[in-house]
Parts: sequence; structure tokens; C-alpha cells
Amino acid sequence: MIVAGIDVGAKNVHAVVIEEGRVVAKVAVASGFDQEESAERGLQEAAKAAGVERDAIGAIAATGAGRKALSFAGQQPTEVAADGRGAAALRPGARTVVDVGADEARAIKLSPQGKVIDFAINEKCAAGAGAFVEAMSRALDMPLGDFASASLESTQSIPMNAQCTVFAESEVVSLIHANTPPADIARAVHDAMASRVSAMVRRIGVDDPVVLGGGAALNVGFVKSLSEALGGVVVEVLPDAEYLGALGAALIAWEGASPK
Repeated sequence: MIVAGIDVGAKNVHAVVIEEGRVVAKVAVASGFDQEESAERGLQEAAKAAGVERDAIGAIAATGAGRKALSFAGQQPTEVAADGRGAAALRPGARTVVDVGADEARAIKLSPQGKVIDFAINEKCAAGAGAFVEAMSRALDMPLGDFASASLESTQSIPMNAQCTVFAESEVVSLIHANTPPADIARAVHDAMASRVSAMVRRIGVDDPVVLGGGAALNVGFVKSLSEALGGVVVEVLPDAEYLGALGAALIAWEGASPK
């Protein structure tokens, strides 16, 4: 049996193909204006990577902001359900799951058995999502990877008070004009983002182990800032963190299609 999970985000579509219970392909493509077309393209590329025909994929589960636009998805689990299932598979025993994507962040509390028991979502404040850091790195004319690494070299903490991306960018420009070292600006940006995400996580309670998924998990500066914002707890970055939702959706599709 071959199934697939698709996570349709604002920036990227992630697709995971599972064959006989094993992940055989993971593919990411850019999200376009037509979400169904983007998802279908991602699914076709994932099928190709798995060495199977697109038509060979049976059950399909879609999650993410654009999941309801996919007419070919038999199941449409919420982002919380998909993240929880994916995290439980990648890190058995995980209790607190944090997923930070380009435009949204969420925190999920799992039971010892891996079931979702509580969650919180930040979908209104861009300063608590990955697009915020990308915008600030552009303001400094630095590649995102360099911007993330630079924050680790900071020697002082500078508070950033702006509550939205537009005002924060003005604050960054002011820091540049004040000859503030780029490393300190980068740290201030990551700390500001981590402050908003950690506040969301604290609403559900912080239980170890804490695991991190989503594209922001690949940002070393944010991971460090988040750990500090949560009081120094260890934040474990999940393997293939950006595929967390897609993997969870694929597992849900697999379990739904398997004989009971």
C-alpha cells in the first residue's frame, strides 16, 4: 500500500510518501497562487522520487493552511493533529511540540501516549513566525543562514520592542544607523521572535522533552533564543523538521487505510 501526506503552507508545500509503513520520499515545492495545483505538483514530484506512479498513491491526507482546497485529499487533519502524530513518531515520549513555520506557530502538549491534550496557536502576530526573521535579514542585506549564525556571536542583549514586522524593520534600521554590530541585531531579532513563541508555549505548559519542528527549526539562532526564552530547557530539533506536518498527515493516511 502506498499513501501520501501533504502539508500546504503559505510558502511551501511538503509531501511525504509512505510505502508499506516506511517513508520512501520527501519533497518540497514552492506554494503558488493555486494551492491545489501546487499540491498536485508536489505530489507528482514525491511519487517520482519514490519511484512510483502518481496513480499508485492510494490514500492521501492533507494538512496545513491550504488543506481544504485539495479536492483529491480523502482526509484533512488539522495542523495540530498532524504535528502531534508526526512528533510522536519522530520522538517517542515527546511532551511539548513546537512548530514554527513561515506565517504561523503552534504549541502542542502530548500525553505520555502521544495523544494531543492541549494546544495554542499564534496566527495573528507575524513577529512570532519565520517570515519575521527573513524580513529582518533582508533589512541587513544578509543571507538568512548567515543572519542565523551571526546571532550566536552576539556579545550583548538588545531588547526589541516593536510588535509587528513593519515597526521592527524600522527599529532594525535605527540600530544599523547607530552602528550596532550585526551579530547583536541578529540576536535581538531572534530573541524577539522567541519571546512571542515562548509566551505561546507557556500557555499550555512546558513539559520535557520539548521538540521543535517547522522551517524555523533549521535556524540555529532561533533554536538558541527559544531555549533561553523557555528558561534554558533543551529544545530538541526533530529530524527533517520542516516535514513534520506532512509526515504526520502521511501517517494518518496510512493508519486510516490499513486494515483494522
